[in-house]
Amino acid sequence: MTTMQNKPARGTPLPAYEQIKRHVLAQIESGALKPGDVVPSETEMVKEFGVARMTVSRALRELMAEGVLNRVRGSGTYVAPRQYESTVLQIRNIADEIAARGHRHTARVLALEASDDPNAVAALELGTGPVFHSRIVHNEEGEPIQYEDRYVNPEVFPEYLEQDFTVETPNHYMVRLAPIQRAEFRIYAQKPDAHVRQHLAMEIGEPCLLLLRRTWVGKDVATSVRLWHPASRFHLAGTV
Repeated sequence: MTTMQNKPARGTPLPAYEQIKRHVLAQIESGALKPGDVVPSETEMVKEFGVARMTVSRALRELMAEGVLNRVRGSGTYVAPRQYESTVLQIRNIADEIAARGHRHTARVLALEASDDPNAVAALELGTGPVFHSRIVHNEEGEPIQYEDRYVNPEVFPEYLEQDFTVETPNHYMVRLAPIQRAEFRIYAQKPDAHVRQHLAMEIGEPCLLLLRRTWVGKDVATSVRLWHPASRFHLAGTV
């Protein structure tokens, strides 16, 4: 097992047990640890990370409670089999959807900043801000098809503001770093405000499909996002 590479958020260091959890999750996500693989023992982790046994024990105990690891008495701790849930909507990367149609995706970043918006802080279930905020317009063959207004938990993705989202979408970046354990969706047919309408090159009065989504990494709300789509240029589809 390699040494920890996850960096805590500036000014708000993550507890050591949480850093160990993130490291194990990253190892699983990268494929370095696969379902059924044995995880290094508590003794090995104590030496690896230079922390107390109770710290390692808490990290492993929480990962077991979250269904990430399984402990077999007298044998060891193993990576649990992946659990799949069927939902009406898949969390798909807009760039992958566009590429699957044989088209070119481009993105224009309107904002990438820290925010103290109280509604965003509440949506992410945090006590105080700031949180991270991005606004991005996604284009298919140069035509805007999605306005993304996203708030991100800085404790889960501390380097979010340092990314170039014209190269990699936020969705791809976050899923690459941490597997999503849970998501909730709401969908509305709604007229956009003037700001969104202008960036989506829509006519006055034209409706949008608005998707509201929150996702969880472990017990933390990782992101809260509003996705606006011109109804004339976009449709939502899914399977059950």
